[in-house]
Amino acid sequence: MTETSPAKPSGGDFIPATSSSSPPSAAATPVPAAPSPSVGKAELPASGAGYHADQLARIEDKTARIEDKYARSEALLSRVEEKVESASVRMNDAARQADLSSLRSEVRTLSDRVGRLPGTGALVLTAIITAVLTVALMVAVQRLNLDRMLPHGVGGQSQTAPATPPASNP
Repeated sequence: MTETSPAKPSGGDFIPATSSSSPPSAAATPVPAAPSPSVGKAELPASGAGYHADQLARIEDKTARIEDKYARSEALLSRVEEKVESASVRMNDAARQADLSSLRSEVRTLSDRVGRLPGTGALVLTAIITAVLTVALMVAVQRLNLDRMLPHGVGGQSQTAPATPPASNP
């Protein structure tokens, strides 16, 4: 994948000096430039070909194991996701059932309270009895001349003369 630049010769800059016995002030001996490789063809030394093939095989094995682990992890996560989703559905159903049961009990309580209220017939009968008793008591009060016992503002007869005499017709 990497190509060497035609402007820079490859070789001398990347190889460290192996002899430390030469004095540092001595001029470095020029290293003959390696022939530039042709584009598209990678030529490996014969001794390194086996090493590189072995290293490539180990990398491929590791990659295959990582892919297998990834696939297993993905399958495990999908199963966990399904279980969490089904658990959340069950919890929602349970909550909905609890809400419905509490609503049923409230409606039942309200229905019982409404059922204990008197009906229309009882209310009409109560109104008729109240009217008849009121009339009967008022007739009894007037017949027995008990209306003077009532306070003056409530409807009893006044015992004083009116303040203004009635006007006469000429």
